[in-house]
Amino acid sequence: MTGLVRTAHDRGITTLTLDSPGNRNALSAALVDDLADALTRHGADPDTRAIVLTHAGNTFCAGADLRDPPPPKALVGLLRQIIELPRPVAARVRGHVRAGGLGLLGACDIAAASTDATFAFTEVHIGVAPAVISLPLVPRTDPRALARYCLTGERLDAAEAVRAGLLTAAGEDVDTVLAPLLDGLRRASPQGLTETKRLLTATVLEAFDRDAAELTALSARLFSSPQAREGMTAFLERRDPAWVV
Repeated sequence: MTGLVRTAHDRGITTLTLDSPGNRNALSAALVDDLADALTRHGADPDTRAIVLTHAGNTFCAGADLRDPPPPKALVGLLRQIIELPRPVAARVRGHVRAGGLGLLGACDIAAASTDATFAFTEVHIGVAPAVISLPLVPRTDPRALARYCLTGERLDAAEAVRAGLLTAAGEDVDTVLAPLLDGLRRASPQGLTETKRLLTATVLEAFDRDAAELTALSARLFSSPQAREGMTAFLERRDPAWVV
């Protein structure tokens, strides 16, 4: 472990904080490993009724770390781990979410944000596609909204993210939004939570079983393509890629 995920516990709720603000909590290989380790430990902890996934800095997650991306299989494994975890997982967002970070939101059972949060599927702007993260998102979001925002890369505000199914709820203060939800989780029986989550995630896991291998291969192929290299280089150099007209 590299210390990129901080842990706290309060009255049955374990909070995991993505703590890599220097790269906007981008999904590096190290961050994915640390988060997977933390989920394994606390998902099996009888004192943990639910897990809150949150962030340091003003960005929940900026997507894949272009300088140190995780293998696609590792990202698939992390998303599936959140979905299969016997404890509910709630995302707490106070900032911005981009690309692969939206996959984390899609994998969580509950997602709440402050009204100043923003969201965007930026993959098309660098020559790739939201392949792996579509696994939890397609079964859980509005198809017309998902088509629009994945194809255009437009930015969504929190209210639109709720309407599209990316968020459960949003408000000026995310902790005020989360408070009654966490209270409900604290009042629920551990067995009831585990079995109810199993029912609710069954169709999402069917998508993983059916499509994960194909989408992992697609992601790897796209990220190694000439267009993706140009797109990622342009992003890092803060310029438009060659295809912009």
